[in-house]
Amino acid sequence: MTDVQDIMSSLPDDKIDMIAATSVLQQQAGDIRQNKPNWYSYMQSQMISQEDYACVSSLDKDKKAQAQYLQENAGQCAKTLLNMLSHVSKDQTIQYILVLIDDLLQEDRGRVQIFHDYANKKKESVWAPFLNLLNRQDGFIVNMASRVVGKLACWGQEQMPKSDLHFYLQWLKDQLTVAAQKLLHEMEEAEKKRLAEAAASHHGHHGHHGEAHHPNSHHHQIAERYREISSAIDDPQRGSSTQADLHNNEYIQSVARCLQMMLRVDEYRFAFVTVDGISTLISILSSRVNFQVQYQLVFCLWVLTFNPLLAEKMNKFNVIPILADILSDCAKEKVTRIILAVFRNLIEKPEDSQVAKEHCIAMVQCKVMKQLTILEQRRFDDEDITGDVEFLTEKLQNSVQDLSSFDEYATEVKSARLEWSPVHKSAKFWRENAQRLNEKQYELLRILVHLLETSKDPLVLSVASYDIGEYVRHYPRGKHVIEQLGGKQLVMQLLAHEDPNVRYEALLAVQKLMVHNWEYLGKQLEKENEKAPQGTAPISGKA
Repeated sequence: MTDVQDIMSSLPDDKIDMIAATSVLQQQAGDIRQNKPNWYSYMQSQMISQEDYACVSSLDKDKKAQAQYLQENAGQCAKTLLNMLSHVSKDQTIQYILVLIDDLLQEDRGRVQIFHDYANKKKESVWAPFLNLLNRQDGFIVNMASRVVGKLACWGQEQMPKSDLHFYLQWLKDQLTVAAQKLLHEMEEAEKKRLAEAAASHHGHHGHHGEAHHPNSHHHQIAERYREISSAIDDPQRGSSTQADLHNNEYIQSVARCLQMMLRVDEYRFAFVTVDGISTLISILSSRVNFQVQYQLVFCLWVLTFNPLLAEKMNKFNVIPILADILSDCAKEKVTRIILAVFRNLIEKPEDSQVAKEHCIAMVQCKVMKQLTILEQRRFDDEDITGDVEFLTEKLQNSVQDLSSFDEYATEVKSARLEWSPVHKSAKFWRENAQRLNEKQYELLRILVHLLETSKDPLVLSVASYDIGEYVRHYPRGKHVIEQLGGKQLVMQLLAHEDPNVRYEALLAVQKLMVHNWEYLGKQLEKENEKAPQGTAPISGKA
């Protein structure tokens, strides 16, 4: 097996760095390079020393002369650039210095050591001048400072100290969240505007009856339109009408690229987990971000899964259901490829074979096999996709053959995506397995109760209510356990739910919770069914 570090080092940094068409930032950097500051006036006004003036003037020359000077005066260059970042306040000049530093590092990643060596020699922090700039108002400065920090952290021999690392990763996480919220808001506003224009132009042609009768069709249309908007963001040529409003796309891609770089270092991965980074990635991916951002954030998850411990814990964050949803709705080959790579790692990397098995079952539960069948019928130029599809198909098919009904049930509950799969209505299943819901300190029951409290999906609420009723029915102490977990009160609250199916299942569950003698109730139900006409309301049990 190839060493993880070899895999990581083989990933091209420039591809990560330039993978998105960040035209605005690149154009701005190009403009800044053309507008060199008047260093002489800075020296005249004593804002920089003569030594710094001589150094920065030499760095402003053509590439060959610049490289020669840098090689001969490495320490002085680091000193001058860091000194100027700390003492110059004008935005345009800070922008220029950051672009200069970023260009130097991009041309030769070994140059990061120049800055580390100087800071170590002076017993100063190489990070502070750049981290301080993250608080500036100017978006370009913040972007470039963040990029430089990422390169210093990943390309040098020294790793970022814990306190600075925590600050930087927390900052990246927060920026991702804010930028994603803004981007989502802008997409929604663009969609509202489009709908308003469409309504105005088609006024009177169609009533609202069609929408009322075909909600699935309506939701499908909305999903299609979001895909169009996503494509427009990814490809400015296709969607110029929405481009002007969607400027946050630039920023979120820039922040995500820094994270893509950072998470290739194993020690940084655990630090990212401690700032609750995985939850943030999943939360953003569960919203309707565009394809490029999807790719970058799934890339981050993929890199995290190269660590066996993280691969084992990953689905605690509901990674598999979220990625399965994206895969089923994905129109971009590169997003498909990176999701399949994550799934493969979630099976290959965990050292605990039971965890790998659970991941397989979770994928089966989330209908990944159906997507693999569809992908098998398509032709891909990318051999990685073909190989991953074959690997996953074989693993998932094997897991289905070994799957017990309880495994299937437990996986469904853990996925929080309850539906009327056969096990729920199987009396044999409940007779044999009701007591197993007590395992691992009532883990599955706690999830069911949590779903009753938090889920907004009527189907989930209906099935969870039914399962709790069946547990109580088949386990003698079940009533007491459910009361202790707070489930009884939650089921009773659902008696007033707006959805009739939820009310019905809640009523049945309450009846089961109230009845002492199940054998007696069973006979009573049989008698009632014999007497009552079809469609009679269910019998009410009394405690």
